[in-house]
Amino acid sequence: MKQASLINKKIIITGASSGIGEKLAWHIARNGGVPILLARSQDKLQQLSDCIYQSFHVQSPIYSVDLRDKKAISGVISEITIKHDPIHGLINNAGMGIFSEVKDIREDEVNAMFQLNVTALIFITKQLLPYFQQQPVAHIINIASQAGKVATPKAAIYAATKHAVLGFSNGLRLELAASNIYVTAVNLGPVKTNFFLTADPSGNYEKNVARYILDPDKVAKKIVRYLFAPKREINLPFWMDIGSRIYQMFPTVTEKLLRKQFTRK
Repeated sequence: MKQASLINKKIIITGASSGIGEKLAWHIARNGGVPILLARSQDKLQQLSDCIYQSFHVQSPIYSVDLRDKKAISGVISEITIKHDPIHGLINNAGMGIFSEVKDIREDEVNAMFQLNVTALIFITKQLLPYFQQQPVAHIINIASQAGKVATPKAAIYAATKHAVLGFSNGLRLELAASNIYVTAVNLGPVKTNFFLTADPSGNYEKNVARYILDPDKVAKKIVRYLFAPKREINLPFWMDIGSRIYQMFPTVTEKLLRKQFTRK
């Protein structure tokens, strides 16, 4: 598939200060687009913006904001749509995970995951929808997870948030089917990012999945390739996508056969 032109396309990226978000910004700028960077860390955002300018002579606006603060994010989105009009895309990349059995996880940890992974994502999308509907074309990309399709032990809550992201993406896509707005869900296996510093501080899970952990640069490159294309889902790695399809058809058998694989956390 031929990649759509990103020249002068302005794309908001949440969670842009590191990991997949950082690499997305890099590849968008490399292809002539303008990444608009949102995250909490002002210093990291500024450093990334400076590097992008030095490499590609692209000015990347930065906004330091806590995505869980609805008043703050509402103000930021309003400013972006006025100051940087037109905006062409949104990549809801920000998210977090905490790997713990349900009996052990704290209520504040549950709330934190749902607030960032689900509530903030929906709120930001809703803020931008009326604006996007006035544009010739727009694209909303939600970073979900393979966990949203296949839940595993110690990730029940995290999986629940990603199930929600998938459900939201699928419903929104149908609502906008006759419109000018594409909606894509990205379902990833483990990616080598700072995600694991919070999800599993012991480092055991990252060690156990090291042989098939995804490279964030390659992930970002693939996502950028499908910007402004009617792509329903992006699933990585390929074998996990196949596995999730088999799981949907034969859940009991799959759980029995892959019990050891499911308990790597």
